[in-house]
Amino acid sequence: MSNLVVHRRSLMLGLTAGGAALALAPAALATTSPDIGKPAPLFTGTDSNGKTWSLADLKGKVVVLETTNHDCPYVRKHYVAKNMQDQQREAAAKGVVWLTVASSATGEQGHVTAAQANDLTKSRDAAPAAVLLDPQSRIARAYGATVTPHMYIIDAKGVLVYKGGIDSISSSSPSDIPKAKQYVRLALDEVLAGKPVTEASTRAYGCSLKYPRTST
Repeated sequence: MSNLVVHRRSLMLGLTAGGAALALAPAALATTSPDIGKPAPLFTGTDSNGKTWSLADLKGKVVVLETTNHDCPYVRKHYVAKNMQDQQREAAAKGVVWLTVASSATGEQGHVTAAQANDLTKSRDAAPAAVLLDPQSRIARAYGATVTPHMYIIDAKGVLVYKGGIDSISSSSPSDIPKAKQYVRLALDEVLAGKPVTEASTRAYGCSLKYPRTST
């Protein structure tokens, strides 16, 4: 077997550690990603408690979108370490609306019913403002999300000011979190201070987002 073949096989094994392929944005975008500094795509979604949320209604508030798939090792990394929950609570304390978006298609890994979403929120002691159910991936597609978690920040004027990873180390190991630059936390601090985001677009990492197999 040639060294090239061995290298390729080793690379693929490394990228599929934990049973889920690592995808790095912007590869294989499902749709065009919206531009930083432009109005964020409007959306309306229903949460796990049956409440309707509209981005238009949230104007005047800073909003965070977090795509999720509870079976993804990269998502589990941040929930097991309580990093995601800590940032959700920090954001809420500052008046930020944090929306977790479950965009896995029905029948795909990470898909949840309303009851399952609520059970996950409780068992993980998570604290988003809401979990939006997006089984047709309309919200994820509007934002060009490629992975879970893929993070977005929308300022109080409705402008997209951050998109990318939650932090700078693309691994599924919780031990890497303290060593990583916390992109979302830093970006939120700048937005709330009225400053431009220093690193407004970063590389997202995680499991490939599980879009519907056919368009709906």
